[in-house]
Amino acid sequence: MHVPDVSVVVIVYNDAERLPTAVRSVLDQTLAGVEVVIVDDCSKDRSFAVAQELEAAHPGRVRAFRLPENSGGCGAPRNHGIQQATGTYVMFLDSDDVLDKNACRNMLQAAETTGADLVSGMCVRVFVDNRFGKTSEWYPWIYSRTRTLESISEYPDLLVYDTLSTNKCYRRSFLLDNDLRFPVGIHYEDLLFSAQAYVAARRITLIPNRVYHWNVVEKAAAKSISNRRHEIANFVHRMEIHRRVDELLAAKGHTAIKSAKDAKFLKHDLVLHLRDLPLLDDDYRTEFARLANGYLAGIDPAAYENVTYLQAICAYLLGKEDWDNLLPAADAMTNKGRLTSPLAERDGRVYWCARHIDDPADTEARRILDVTDQGFHTTPLTSLHLGNRLTAYEDDGRGTVTLTGAMVNPLGRITAGTELSAELEFRARRQVGVRSFTFPVTTVRHAGDTIEWSGTADIGRTVRPLGIIDAVWDVRLKLTAGEDRITTRVSVGGVHLDRAAALRVRPRLTRLVSDRFEPEITKKGNLSYVLVAQGPAAVRTSNLINSAIHGKAAGLVKRGLRKALHARRNLGSGEQKVKVYHEVFSKLPVKKGTVVFESHMGKQYSDSPRAVYEEMVRQGVAFEAVWSYAGARPTGFPKEATLVKRWSWPYLRALAQAEFWIDNQGFPLALAKRPGTTYIQTWHGSALKRMGFHEPRTKAQGRAGQAKFQAAIDRFDHFLIRSEHDARTLAKGFRLRDEVLLRTGYPRNDALVAAHRAEVDSGERVRGPLAAELGIDPDKKVLLYAPTFRANADGQVEGFTFPFDVEEFAERLGDRFVLLVRTHYLNSVSLPPSVAGRVIDVSRHHDITPLLALADGLITDYSSVMFDYSVLDRPMLFFAYDYDTYANDIRGTYFDLKEKAPGPVVATADELFQAVSAFEEADAKYAEARQRFLAEFGEYDRGDAARQIVEKFFTGSGK
Repeated sequence: MHVPDVSVVVIVYNDAERLPTAVRSVLDQTLAGVEVVIVDDCSKDRSFAVAQELEAAHPGRVRAFRLPENSGGCGAPRNHGIQQATGTYVMFLDSDDVLDKNACRNMLQAAETTGADLVSGMCVRVFVDNRFGKTSEWYPWIYSRTRTLESISEYPDLLVYDTLSTNKCYRRSFLLDNDLRFPVGIHYEDLLFSAQAYVAARRITLIPNRVYHWNVVEKAAAKSISNRRHEIANFVHRMEIHRRVDELLAAKGHTAIKSAKDAKFLKHDLVLHLRDLPLLDDDYRTEFARLANGYLAGIDPAAYENVTYLQAICAYLLGKEDWDNLLPAADAMTNKGRLTSPLAERDGRVYWCARHIDDPADTEARRILDVTDQGFHTTPLTSLHLGNRLTAYEDDGRGTVTLTGAMVNPLGRITAGTELSAELEFRARRQVGVRSFTFPVTTVRHAGDTIEWSGTADIGRTVRPLGIIDAVWDVRLKLTAGEDRITTRVSVGGVHLDRAAALRVRPRLTRLVSDRFEPEITKKGNLSYVLVAQGPAAVRTSNLINSAIHGKAAGLVKRGLRKALHARRNLGSGEQKVKVYHEVFSKLPVKKGTVVFESHMGKQYSDSPRAVYEEMVRQGVAFEAVWSYAGARPTGFPKEATLVKRWSWPYLRALAQAEFWIDNQGFPLALAKRPGTTYIQTWHGSALKRMGFHEPRTKAQGRAGQAKFQAAIDRFDHFLIRSEHDARTLAKGFRLRDEVLLRTGYPRNDALVAAHRAEVDSGERVRGPLAAELGIDPDKKVLLYAPTFRANADGQVEGFTFPFDVEEFAERLGDRFVLLVRTHYLNSVSLPPSVAGRVIDVSRHHDITPLLALADGLITDYSSVMFDYSVLDRPMLFFAYDYDTYANDIRGTYFDLKEKAPGPVVATADELFQAVSAFEEADAKYAEARQRFLAEFGEYDRGDAARQIVEKFFTGSGK
């Protein structure tokens, strides 16, 4: 008897229509020796009849079985399939999914090559009702490469995250010898079965190939078991499975895996249910809390260190059954970035809520509820997504609705004296025709922690949707508070809409299309209105339209429409824009006198491009200035210049027709420079860390990647340097020819050279208006802390965290010093209120030059700001707490900072505080070192760099 290589167990229940497709994906495998074992879980439709038909059509390759009664889950039919399978290996497939055509061949080859009991491959979720063909890979980092594990303890992430049973191939003898069976009569059986298999396997192989296509229907009428989270039985089953997995791990001594699994439970399993809590009743919440808290009591405390602040807060508040504060926190998790709590401040720290933090017996409250680092107290109100929930909903049963709500006022930042006004906006989610309708809010007032509002909207008389196409409308509140304009979505909160009437509405396609606006709660808990048909005539027309929409002719029309929409979307794609830039805009004539400026990829109006622009204005050069900006709206850019958004059509056209490009980082790599355009690259700092082709990441790109990078660099016609050190490092790293180099110094440093000369000539320091603007005590020294960013081995920028305690700094040194904190533009920082006036965040000051001129001393690490600050001949401290890692493991450096630093190099916070305390001593001790440092790294910074550039290229008076 021939033994198949692989038996694929296909389970089915009431899915006769899709079963043949699933089976066909097995029969079409590129591996020949595959059998199909269909197990029907006693379906009520024709599923078993279809299975028998497939068996008859493919004798010897398909076998069909039926359970005597429905088991209510996936476990029993899969167990039966294991018993009936005859293959050397076993795989599982659900009737609504399909296998990749090479799945069995790739799995078998890996198993036979490595001798693995279990082979696992990539699962891809396919959103079948998504018109754009959306797919997503299931935990792709796990399958980034082929690897073989001798024990699951070598890679706990596998057990913690990939708990599917269907993207795996099992040696059948391994399943039988270890009596591995799915639990029956309980949902989430995959979690336990996978854990048992991982723990029992003597060898596990992971392959980067796609093996399983999981078809997801987001708009399904009947939710799958795992998506029926509003049923408390669902959560009961989840908790029971987790307890069984925990018992298994404890019995096998896998404590490290247990801690990682606990973190995943907090981040994933618990969050899935917490998101639904605001929409469920009190009875559900009470039972949910009882079940969850019993399990949370056994969670490893270390797991809380590996979750987001909101996940930890929600778990903590659930333990307290503090629904008043938990439900807003759950809403914030569902709506990413939304601030739903009014916050509280104690002892200079900011907390999610006031409750619990004053209880001396609760030692965890302040630690978990502390949200100071999130920066809610410093972020501009217009940049915060403030929570805004309904408190009352009334309608007249016809066409008018009255909405009453409360918007969060964090820490009372909208003060009682602020003038308030507001309006309600009804906005179509799909923008066709009229985009929105607004109604004045009749009442808006301060109410302590919230801004209360109420407004009436006569929807029946005012809102005129088109109909059919713009079927869903969202509700927003637009609040004007003084000079701030704040827009928020309106969430339903605890208001029940069960008795809300469907409001009359008049679509422009007549009421025969639809005649009512029905309130609806979105997946994220926000208020929206949906066009529906209620009257007999409207229902008949709606049914006719729906029937036509799903007909053959309509299918052709929809496909044509989708192609047209796809082409329209592609018109704005990066690929299409690059094509138009080269094939259309670059054929237009170059506009003499047009200069495109850009600083840090459009993020700022700053640095040497700014200095050159302002020198051109000062000298009265006749030119057309174009500045690029990134983000929603430009701030701080000159009004006289033309502003274009980076990567917009006007931006591309400006670049194509400009006579000059001037920037400090790099215009988009994909855009070729025309021969008639001169590119002046001012760059943004001398180099300590290795750059360009000297970087390990660049070396690892391969020939194609390096060639692309070289082509982008070859666009530079001129490259500014400030010393021969730059010629030896930056120029070599970028493979620049010597004739490209301009030995002018940096235009941005002209102001620093002038400030130093004025100080030497007058013998006194003039701090200027910036000190007053920042509220700096004239009797205190000003220190500027300006660290560079950190990146991991893949080049991804890591978030900034203070390497020292700023509150301790303020406490120990705040009577003598004011510390200005200026993070790299790729990072951000949040300071606790407790350090106000003693430590000041100046990261939003785009141009660092005035900050350097203001500072009496600089604290940095490896930032190129050290080279600029040396022009001022003032003290510098180097806090190099991770020097060995930075210098050796990350990118490498061109010189040993410890040997050449013109100031103390310290490695610990205590050493830093001591060095600051001895500030005056360091000033005198390192005077000569500062002169040597400037001579080596800033020899061309003479204060006339901008003038040299303008005279050379724009006035003709230079050489």
